[in-house]
Amino acid sequence: MGSGKRSLTTAAMVLACACAVLSAPGVAYASPTPAPTRTPTPTPTTSPAGKDLEAIRKKLDALYHDAAVATDAYNAAEEQAKQQSAEIVDLARVIVKGQDKLDELKDRAGAAARAQYRGGGLPPEMRLWLSDNPQQYLDGAGRVLQGEHATKGLLAEMTRTQQDLEQYAKDASAQWQKLEANRQAKATAQKEIKKQIAAAEKLESQLQKKEKERLAKLEEEAAYKAQTAWLSSGVLAEISGKASEQGKKAVKFATDQIGKPYEWGAEGPGSYDCSGLTSQAWAAAGHGIPRTSQEQWRQLPHVDVKDMRPGDLIIYFDDASHVAMYIGDGAIVHAPRPGRTVTITGAGSMPILGVVRPDA
Repeated sequence: MGSGKRSLTTAAMVLACACAVLSAPGVAYASPTPAPTRTPTPTPTTSPAGKDLEAIRKKLDALYHDAAVATDAYNAAEEQAKQQSAEIVDLARVIVKGQDKLDELKDRAGAAARAQYRGGGLPPEMRLWLSDNPQQYLDGAGRVLQGEHATKGLLAEMTRTQQDLEQYAKDASAQWQKLEANRQAKATAQKEIKKQIAAAEKLESQLQKKEKERLAKLEEEAAYKAQTAWLSSGVLAEISGKASEQGKKAVKFATDQIGKPYEWGAEGPGSYDCSGLTSQAWAAAGHGIPRTSQEQWRQLPHVDVKDMRPGDLIIYFDDASHVAMYIGDGAIVHAPRPGRTVTITGAGSMPILGVVRPDA
């Protein structure tokens, strides 16, 4: 990794360390004059105790995690709906071509039937007896027989074409039903996302400025603690992989987005969700990958954490609901959650499920 990226990572780590410092303890209360009875301890009204803020932090983490799960479901339903819409359009084109072919076959069959009708009437033996040129008649009879065979083939082709059209229509109907199901799934996921984010925002809105600042410190402290534990395992000493050429392009794209806001369902260029950032980074590197973090985890080749290199994707949480890009030196770039921007943080700041390599 270049000196520019290393300095950026170092700055991020220094900031995390600084934010780990806790605020000073509160002021003690005392009775102004001696009294025979103990003065009641005032009930805190403006500043919850540290453990209450810690509970709020955990509650916010849970709400935003549920929003991330719903976002993955929304993105998956949207991708499937796009695919099904394209398949319906393709089937419609095939049906139109098939109908044109069937109309042409019907015209040809009609012409053959009319020709047969005009040549009919007398029995074949009588037509031979009355003919001035028996050889010419026999030649004509042979052509008629060929025509009858051709007509049978024409009718068989008509039947096959009609059966194909019926199957295409059934396929289109099935795709349409899937499309409608995914539209409903998308709408349900969208409601769930908004519900979880609204609950988180409501919870945060009840905090005063100092409490919000303290909460932010607790969040940074938790991330720093997790990162420190991850690094103390010695894992960074084992990681020495170098980025591939495509990996370098993906890392550059992702880090160029630093500072842009998180937005669920977004794939840029102005905002991103977590998998929107990673999928677009690899698309910019010339290598398409699945859209969602869960599909990235399911479809892309897995590698050991000790073998990861810049450009690899780290999947987080047991349900693969978050993804980030490893950029080297124990750091990742990712789009964290609503209310945050694309940023660099420690790779071990969240529970790691595993690592995948888009260009394996």
